[in-house]
Amino acid sequence: MNILIKNGHIIDPANKIDEKLDLLVSSNKIEKLGKPGSLSPDKAQIIDAAGKLVVPGLIDMHVHLREPGFEYKETISTGTAAAKAGGFTSVCCMPNTNPVNDNQAVTRFILDQAREASARVFPIGAITKGSKGEELAEMAELHASGCVAISDDGRPVMNAAIMRRAMEYSKIFDLLVISHCEESKLSDKGVMNEGAVSTELGLRGIPNAAEEIMVARDIALAELTKARVHIAHVSAAGSVRLIRDAKARGVKITVETCPHYFSLTEEAVQGYNTLAKMNPPLRTAVDVAAIKQGLKDGTIDVIATDHAPHGMDEKSGEFDFALFGIVGLETALGLSLKLVEEGVLSLTELIKKLSLNPATVLNLKKGTLSPGADADITIINPAEKWVVDASRLKSKSKNTPFNGWKLKGRAVQTIVGGKI
Repeated sequence: MNILIKNGHIIDPANKIDEKLDLLVSSNKIEKLGKPGSLSPDKAQIIDAAGKLVVPGLIDMHVHLREPGFEYKETISTGTAAAKAGGFTSVCCMPNTNPVNDNQAVTRFILDQAREASARVFPIGAITKGSKGEELAEMAELHASGCVAISDDGRPVMNAAIMRRAMEYSKIFDLLVISHCEESKLSDKGVMNEGAVSTELGLRGIPNAAEEIMVARDIALAELTKARVHIAHVSAAGSVRLIRDAKARGVKITVETCPHYFSLTEEAVQGYNTLAKMNPPLRTAVDVAAIKQGLKDGTIDVIATDHAPHGMDEKSGEFDFALFGIVGLETALGLSLKLVEEGVLSLTELIKKLSLNPATVLNLKKGTLSPGADADITIINPAEKWVVDASRLKSKSKNTPFNGWKLKGRAVQTIVGGKI
């Protein structure tokens, strides 16, 4: 089917386009762009995008779809439905499933399940067998079966020698290594940021240093091995400083943060709010300011969600025993658009961090509206005001600290491979 998107404000950072244009989709590909009224194909479905943004499909390079093994929290079907609702046309799923995605059988199962999904799914394989940090997984097998990166996300690879070998072997297959930076002896039994609020609440804290030490280590290993290394979910001011310094001297690393790290502080935990319990934890206002500055100056390349669904029984009860993580696919865009409103990023810079940059980091042929590209398109109404209602989220789990928040801007249509 041909689709003609008319009168939209097209933002395509890859081609430096930021203007009102029409866009034609044909045979599931971007056919052409033209001045408003200049395209008149036969038998096209018309979408009037007046007053709306038309951008390359958003890409979330850090989600937990939970299947196989934890389908009561999320499935590939429900997780990609949430992605579609949030404007994401592609997601990358982390390997901490049951069994862990450390072999081709699990990878192929995920890809088979994703054939009927609402968004494209790109599996990420484990760095080590069982994500235990003891023995490298079969990287060649993971690469051949369709994994686009490797990570033990949720668990740090504490053994520096194993992490070095992982980086060295990853170069053979040009696989991205995604690092969960956490010094587990420092964070051990911690449940929130270490500071005044944790002292007041009597909760064991996780210091910024638990993240910063491992960021420094993996910067050193990236410099040593020259491998492609990506630092996940950066939350601490010191981490941003270390990464900025490393990039200034030419270390080829990339970095992501998440909307909760520029939208919330540790104060959200007051009242023992388990919905604000995550790892890395919410930090201080100083850290939030540093994250925003890192986004502004390009130190932080990507905004990802770390979408981590859990059953409500796993997020209720005593704070110490509640699981870490929040859902984020459906709130990410509205929260991120606040950065534009605050002057932290321009619209083009924001779309770049949500689409082009993750595609570039992962070596995916996505993130552009160039003629011939896959017709993965997100249409955004930047003026739409809405209230987050956890009960209406498409995700199977509802563990969000943003319930009741008033947001401005949301995806109104998501097109994947030419399919609305």
